[in-house]
Amino acid sequence: MKVALAQLNPTVGDVVGNTDLIEGAARTAAAAGADLFVCSELAVCGYPPKDLLLREGFTAACDRAVQRLAKLSGELGVGLLVGHPTSWNVPNGRIANACSLLADGMVRGTVHKLLLPNYDVFDEERYFRPAATEDIRPLEFRGRRLGVHICEDAWWGEPDTFYHTEPRQLPDPVSLLMQAGADILINVSASPFEARKPLRREGILKRHVARHRVPFLFVNQVGGNDDLVFDGHSVVLNQHGETVRALDGFRQMLDIIDLDHLPPAVSAPAPADEAQLLDALILGLHDYMAKSGFTGCVLGLSGGVDSALAAYIAAKAIGPENVHGILMPSRYSSPHSVSDALALAERLGIDAEEVAIDAVHQAYESLAVVGPELLSKPTGLPEQNLQARIRGAIVMLRSNHHGWIALATGNKSELAVGYCTLYGDMAGGFAVLSDLFKRDVYALCRYINEVREGREVIPAGIVDKAPSAELAPDQFDQDSLPPYPILDGILDGLIEEERSISTLCQSYPRETVEWVARKLDQNEYKRRQMPPGIKLSPRAFGTGRRMPMAARYRINELEAES
Repeated sequence: MKVALAQLNPTVGDVVGNTDLIEGAARTAAAAGADLFVCSELAVCGYPPKDLLLREGFTAACDRAVQRLAKLSGELGVGLLVGHPTSWNVPNGRIANACSLLADGMVRGTVHKLLLPNYDVFDEERYFRPAATEDIRPLEFRGRRLGVHICEDAWWGEPDTFYHTEPRQLPDPVSLLMQAGADILINVSASPFEARKPLRREGILKRHVARHRVPFLFVNQVGGNDDLVFDGHSVVLNQHGETVRALDGFRQMLDIIDLDHLPPAVSAPAPADEAQLLDALILGLHDYMAKSGFTGCVLGLSGGVDSALAAYIAAKAIGPENVHGILMPSRYSSPHSVSDALALAERLGIDAEEVAIDAVHQAYESLAVVGPELLSKPTGLPEQNLQARIRGAIVMLRSNHHGWIALATGNKSELAVGYCTLYGDMAGGFAVLSDLFKRDVYALCRYINEVREGREVIPAGIVDKAPSAELAPDQFDQDSLPPYPILDGILDGLIEEERSISTLCQSYPRETVEWVARKLDQNEYKRRQMPPGIKLSPRAFGTGRRMPMAARYRINELEAES
């Protein structure tokens, strides 16, 4: 039996367009001799559909699309495994996260997802009814018993997932399928990217094969949808747990494998973390813009490392001709910042407009506008933020006039401690670097020059100089912040690992840890107002990290109890 693995890039909500995408791939698979075509979780509506599932008629439209694809299966003589939401045979007017086998012009069988993730960015219990365990059984197709299950159903027993928490005790869907006689396992997924997650997923699949000794096909969605990027990395494992086919990450693909004659095992070194992060950022920005209808973007070019990386990502995502940089020097800008920004624009092939802000800045500084208190402290925080807001207004003016999306360039380190300006450098429609610590920004810039491009695309002056907002004379980030290696280490412990103050004080000075923790908590209100960004870590700012704004928590309170 020849099986086509369709690693597709659907658009959330575009039921007609996604159905056309599935049909086109199925026709290609049929022409190549495939017997069975497999695509990803909720491919008909795209993942995650969120509250579109609550709209009257939405699920019915998906059900009609499945009927259309069922007819296609008869025309092509190919079985189709298609992920979709459905109200068919779901009690109490609910809907299910389903995958249907379509063959001979009919819906031959449907499985529902049992494990509905309700942690991090996932909220599936809000929408779906879980499968009844007695209904979990293989789908029969051309003499084979297909153990079809959906995404999270393969993650049973993994740590940090909702069903591992009392009092919820759910069975292992994969084991149920094997007990019912499955002779191959097929997981259809929409598993979003996080750093190092592709390797973790493959390890999970291999553990299933080690227990059950049958081949395993994993087909994952690819593409960006809002803040999530789906990396693909679909794989086929033989009954020994060896990888015999691995689809590329971060791109749409169709591949065919013969289950009766599996190829030999393949081995390839895992891509560097920097390579995967960069690919995720480029795909995430490209798809956010394409699926939202933007063709161009605009951003401020300060001569700093953050805007340099954001500009590179944009140039790769949508083409340099569609990226528009604005240099906005002030009296505090160093000459090399301007020259570095111009050199970057030239090397990337993007256009660069220079708009000096001193005239606007001086107009704001009149007594009638700012009052005597600000004039008495000409380089204080309000005056510094004013410069950022002038720059934000200039960027937004170009955005409004041309219809370009404005890119905010702040990184996770700055957003964590509030070293950013509302309506200034936070202004924009998309925050490209919002889930990258400063250390990661530098690592990606070096990777671009040394590996990805093999030449100095990002000027050395940008990468090597001490970071500065250049909003006051002789200003450097480390005048206000701990050194970035220390800051990022503490933030990693507080955000990614949810470590306590006392634990982190074993590695860092207590005064510094407490300062960072206070700033992290105090600036939640700012982060709520930032544009969406791309999730790259398990604990990205945004929908997956749900912290209160109007809250009061004494940072040593828990330690006092221990």
